[in-house]
Amino acid sequence: MNTRRQARAVRLGPRSGTALALVSAVGVIAFGWPFLTPPTSRLSAHAQDAPWLFAGLLVLLVAVVAAAISESGLGPKAVAMLGVLAATGAALRPIGAGTAGIEPMFFLMVLSGRVLGPGFGFVLGSVTMFASALLTGGVGPWLPFQMLAMGWFAMGAGLLPGPDRLRGRGEIVMLAAYGFLAAFAYGTVMNLAGWPFMSALASGVGFDPHAAVAANLARFLAYCLATSLGWDLGRAVVTVVLTLTLGPALLRALRRATRRAAFETPVTFDTPRGVKPPT
Repeated sequence: MNTRRQARAVRLGPRSGTALALVSAVGVIAFGWPFLTPPTSRLSAHAQDAPWLFAGLLVLLVAVVAAAISESGLGPKAVAMLGVLAATGAALRPIGAGTAGIEPMFFLMVLSGRVLGPGFGFVLGSVTMFASALLTGGVGPWLPFQMLAMGWFAMGAGLLPGPDRLRGRGEIVMLAAYGFLAAFAYGTVMNLAGWPFMSALASGVGFDPHAAVAANLARFLAYCLATSLGWDLGRAVVTVVLTLTLGPALLRALRRATRRAAFETPVTFDTPRGVKPPT
C-alpha cells in the first residue's frame, strides 16, 4: 500500500477560483458602494443591503464548496471537517467577548486556512463567523461584512507561499507575521463598513463626500486610530502568541486530520509481482 505522508493544501482550480473571485468582487462592491452615494442620501448603515448580501453570500459559499469538491475529488469528510473547525472557531470567539483583542479564533483561522487552502479557507472563515454570531447573539447588518472579512482573512493564509515545502520554524514565523498584519487588515476592512455613514459635520473623522481622496484617507486613518487601534493591536498580539506557542502542534494535528479525511489522492494498493489481479 502506497500513501503520501505529506498532507497538501487544497489548491484552487478554475471553477473554485472563479467562484472565489466572484464572491470577492461582490464583497468589494458591498463595502464600496456607500462611497458612491450622493451626499444627500439618507441611507442607514447597511440596513437595506445587508439581507440581500447575506442571502447572496450563502449561495456563493455553496458554489465555492461545490467547485472545490468537484475539482479536488473530495467527499463528505471534507464538509464534515469544515463543520468541526467552524464549530471550534465559533466556540473560541466568546472567550474574549468584551475584552479588547482577546480573540483566539483568529489564530485557528490562520492555521486552518494554511492547511485547507484558499477555497476551503474562505468558506471556513465565513461559516465560522456566522456560527459564532448565532452563538453570541451578534446577528445584525454587520454580519455579512464580518463573514466576508473573516473569509478573506482565512483565504489569505491559504495563499501564502510554500504550502508543500515550507515546514518547521520558518513556516510558523511566516504564519505569525501574516496573522499580525491580517489582524489589522481585518479591523480596517470592518471599519469601512460603517465609516461612510458617519456625518462629517458631526465628527472630524467622518467621511466627507465633498473632500478630496487624500483628505478622506487622513480622516479614515484618524478614525481607525481613535476607534479600533487598541482592539486590533490586541488581536494581532494574541494571534502571534498563540501561533508561535500552539501553532506547531495544531498544524500537525490539522494535517493529520486532512490525511484521514482523504484530502489527498486516494490510497492505492500494489499487486504483488506474479499475482494476477482479480477481474
